Amino acid sequence: MNIKPIKNEKDYLEALKTIDILWNSKPNTPNGDKLDVLVTLVEAYEKKKYPIEAPDPIEAIKFRMEQMGLTQNDLAEAMGGKNRVSEVLNRKRRLTIKMARELHKKFNIPAESLLA
Repeated sequence: MNIKPIKNEKDYLEALKTIDILWNSKPNTPNGDKLDVLVTLVEAYEKKKYPIEAPDPIEAIKFRMEQMGLTQNDLAEAMGGKNRVSEVLNRKRRLTIKMARELHKKFNIPAESLLA
């Protein structure tokens, strides 16, 4: 197998097929090394070709609320009160850095999502 840069969709699809074949290769073997290199190339191509933007901070908060079964009352302490939570979730007030830090700390919402 000849490893080469992924320049287009055809190269990408071929790399994916090869990865599928090599998937169960043991680490630190020739096939394991090929797999490692191909995965790195595919990740780089996907990052360039199909970038994923950070979610909207408010949507990230709402998503976490849904995941954890949280209510606005549960967020009140982290955000400075029930009224503040409502204002932020309804986009009437901006999320502050302090709020973002507290939400990250207490509810493990990724900081990258909150600071976008």
